[in-house]
Amino acid sequence: MTARTRLSQAAVEERRQAVLRYVADHGETRIDDLARHFNVSLMTMHRDLDDLAGRHLLRKERGRAVAFPALTMETATRFRENSALAAKNALCAAVVGRITPGSTVLMEDSTTLFPLVPALAAVDQLHVVTNSVGLAQRLGSAAPAVNVTLLGGHYRGDFNSCTGPTVTRALAQIRADLALMSATAVLEGRLFHPLNDYVEVKLAMLASAEQALLLVDHSKFGKTATYAYGTVADYHTVITDTGTPDTELAAIRDLEVPVETVEPEELAL
Repeated sequence: MTARTRLSQAAVEERRQAVLRYVADHGETRIDDLARHFNVSLMTMHRDLDDLAGRHLLRKERGRAVAFPALTMETATRFRENSALAAKNALCAAVVGRITPGSTVLMEDSTTLFPLVPALAAVDQLHVVTNSVGLAQRLGSAAPAVNVTLLGGHYRGDFNSCTGPTVTRALAQIRADLALMSATAVLEGRLFHPLNDYVEVKLAMLASAEQALLLVDHSKFGKTATYAYGTVADYHTVITDTGTPDTELAAIRDLEVPVETVEPEELAL
């Protein structure tokens, strides 16, 4: 009998993210059904679900895996951080050359921007202004030479970031060279977010920057959320990946906004 090849941690995480998406799509699923669907043993599926439950990504109940509410899954950082990693890496790689030494850059709380952190360590005299506690922590660890201003305000634990009038007032006093931002949902060039507090921060960042780039992976397109807050025309360039539908790319170009597409590289397993 040939021994089963042991999967790398990256491959295990990829499977666990697939399990999470499956449970989210179905609301709740029997654990034995999950094991059959993913062609793993019941013991392996229990380990996967224990890991996901330990990270508060789903609830493991008697014989079942249960998803959190849709709004929480759309917005909370713990759900977004490990999704579409290959696309996020490619998007961030595409903007590194646009960040110049000595500049001031606004970065919102989007996990799309997290892979950019290591590259920022090589930019001399860079000043990053952000409302994201998670981003500030990553910069402090991986890019300690970067000057970081953390915008304090009402702390939102699920998002590990701050919103509210304290944040927007502080942004009104800042003039930045560049804003790097993302979006939760994009439909035919219009932008949407499920929480108005974050819309206010986005608009304040746009008003405070000389130039703004929108980094959005393909999974965000063709969707809407509660609050509309403008269009891609508020940005100088949209950067997305090759998985984005042609109809959505055409809608961006119809608004006379340059759009660049990048090819995600396969994550090493």
